[in-house]
Amino acid sequence: MIGPRRLVLEPRDVPLGGVRNMSVLRTLPHRNLPTIGAWCFLDRFGPAETRMRVEPHPHIGLQTVTWPLVGEIRHRDTVGNDVDLRRGQLNLMTAGAGIAHSEYSIGDEAVPLDALQFWVALPSSARTPGFEQHTELPQVVLPAEDGEDATATVVLGRFAGVESPATVHTPLVGAELRIPAGSRVELPLTAAWEHAIVLVEGDVRVAAHEMARNEMLYLGDSRDTVEAMSEEGALLFLLGGEPFAEDLVMWWNFAGRSHEEILEARADWEAGSARFGHVRGHGDERIPAPPVPPVRLMPRTRRL
Repeated sequence: MIGPRRLVLEPRDVPLGGVRNMSVLRTLPHRNLPTIGAWCFLDRFGPAETRMRVEPHPHIGLQTVTWPLVGEIRHRDTVGNDVDLRRGQLNLMTAGAGIAHSEYSIGDEAVPLDALQFWVALPSSARTPGFEQHTELPQVVLPAEDGEDATATVVLGRFAGVESPATVHTPLVGAELRIPAGSRVELPLTAAWEHAIVLVEGDVRVAAHEMARNEMLYLGDSRDTVEAMSEEGALLFLLGGEPFAEDLVMWWNFAGRSHEEILEARADWEAGSARFGHVRGHGDERIPAPPVPPVRLMPRTRRL
């Protein structure tokens, strides 16, 4: 336990380039904070008018959590899924020991698109790949101290006594919060967990801190509640959970436990190993793995 904190994590612009031809705002991993609970990665791609073509690429050791804000996304993977995803729905892909997938915007022209893409680190015991789409997620009303009540959609894990149907492997929370204009709300938290809040749209003060759009506020642990208030209305995303217990070596699209595990996964992908399979509807197109840096890959550590 580290106690309550109020640490601002600002996103950085990351040009993906190459065949992806996109730029994203990346908040996690942060150089001082690699994980929040088991959450280990957050990109926001958009808002933009774009033709997204993310060709087949591999993952190990994590779950991808795709939460669209605007537009539709087509997901295809190597365990046979081909689905379209839209606002209010969740795509949850579990990489386990190895999976590959592609993500395209719908149609051949540029379209409005905005989404949050999270990764959740898996414990070493979670080795089986899989995929779930949830088109209906539970909601909960959060009584306001002032103004209208807020609402929460429980995307992953549990929040305010409500549990998402999506599969998780460690105790955590991922919830979209909507605070009406002029409202002040005490958000319930689990004191034994660490938490953070991202301002997606609007204005909000959390724990007396005025947040900027796309900023993440890390709250530490040991909090039963945190106050959030908005003048014009706000859309937030709350993430948190039990601190992740294992060392985590992250490189490219892989989350492993050692340098050797990452090298093996890269070699298997480049060799076209059956470990990752073939994405339905694609031919030879795929994203090649970049070169591994000429250093030993080490676990990411906290510097709080």
